Amino acid sequence: MAKNTESNVYTVLFATGMVLVVGTLLAFLASSLKEKIAENKRIEKQQNILYAMGINENDESSVEFVSKNIVGEEFNKYITKQLVITGANAVENDKAYLIDLKKEAALAKSENYQRRLPLFVGNKDGKESYIVPVRGKGLWDAIWGYIALDSQLVIQGVYFDHAGETPGLGSNIKERFFMDDFIGEHIMDGDTFKGVAVSKSNADPKNMRKTDFAVDAISGSTITGDGLAAMLKKDLKMYLPYLKTLNQ
Repeated sequence: MAKNTESNVYTVLFATGMVLVVGTLLAFLASSLKEKIAENKRIEKQQNILYAMGINENDESSVEFVSKNIVGEEFNKYITKQLVITGANAVENDKAYLIDLKKEAALAKSENYQRRLPLFVGNKDGKESYIVPVRGKGLWDAIWGYIALDSQLVIQGVYFDHAGETPGLGSNIKERFFMDDFIGEHIMDGDTFKGVAVSKSNADPKNMRKTDFAVDAISGSTITGDGLAAMLKKDLKMYLPYLKTLNQ
């Protein structure tokens, strides 16, 4: 009986030790994975921000980001300031790119919470850009992007992406033929904010008119286009109190 008891004790101790080892290993793997995910998010955000302000590896028709191995260096080179905006006030914060727009929108539902808006100031060839992150809803899931503006609030470049829009239709918001149409578009009519519509009736296929506050829609993706236009109007408008101070 004593031998059986001793054997059971050893079995329990062995099993407990194995659980501790496995638990420690899983905790280590989870920590490593979390760090990897965070690093990938940093790289992706920095690539997207740089793309919007024209820092990329595109050829005539491609969408190619700055390489992962140099994106951190390029980000520090071209992004001269990171700001957190509240109303018309701006505070420098070199971790502004880590602000989660989705979480900020959820927190802002409380009247006691003052929403933080990240803004990135870039300089390329002596010309400043103000890069605004935006987030909205497409047909099936989230859509998001970055809009680079000059001090006159004219769009200098954009980058859009999506979580699950229809392949070949709504997913085309991240293609060059669509994103490049936004370059040069105005978002203000004098002192009045207009944004940029995505219109089926724009009748400007070569996008020659830059003060009509619209680009041509992608055929077959009306809801995604409407969601993108609503996203631009909603999020850019939040930045207006600060953006209007750029020319004062």
